[in-house]
Amino acid sequence: MKTDIIITGKKTLWLILAVFCCLLPAYGAEPPRAPIDINLIVDGSQAMSGVKAEVNSWLSGRLDQILMEGDTVTVWSAGASAKIVFSAKIDGKTGIDAVKKSVREIPAAGDKADYAGALKEAAGRRNSDPCYTLLVSASQTSLSALLSGQQANLMRFSRVEEFSGWRALVVGLNLEAKVEKAAAAFFGS
Repeated sequence: MKTDIIITGKKTLWLILAVFCCLLPAYGAEPPRAPIDINLIVDGSQAMSGVKAEVNSWLSGRLDQILMEGDTVTVWSAGASAKIVFSAKIDGKTGIDAVKKSVREIPAAGDKADYAGALKEAAGRRNSDPCYTLLVSASQTSLSALLSGQQANLMRFSRVEEFSGWRALVVGLNLEAKVEKAAAAFFGS
């Protein structure tokens, strides 16, 4: 009789462990997010030539983290003038590889990076909410010109991650109305 209780106890323990191990991942998993628009603005000036391999490596890992099937990605080369070098809806690994290839092929030439032109166009093209914009800069001169120029307001809601010789900026485009609404709700007016 005592051995029956011990055997039943072991079976119960195994059953509990099996259920716990099978259900735990389901509770910890986040639901997939809805597709979003992603703007990637990459410095196309000569300043990128010394850090291009490091930037490409970092971006490759970052794109693997953020891109999902259904996202719409637009890649700009911010050279003497901003131009779109890639724009498509991501269709799995093939689409992600195409984005990475377009970034690798952006030439590093010239003295100027037209961040203002790329940001202005990206702000006007936004189709989804939220929209993720990542600007990669190696040209301190061009970034300073952006921050002191007419388009500086586009950088008002941004976060900077510094690296040796370059920086990545996550830019919050078209957030003015949301920030004003949140501030009004916070202050109770």
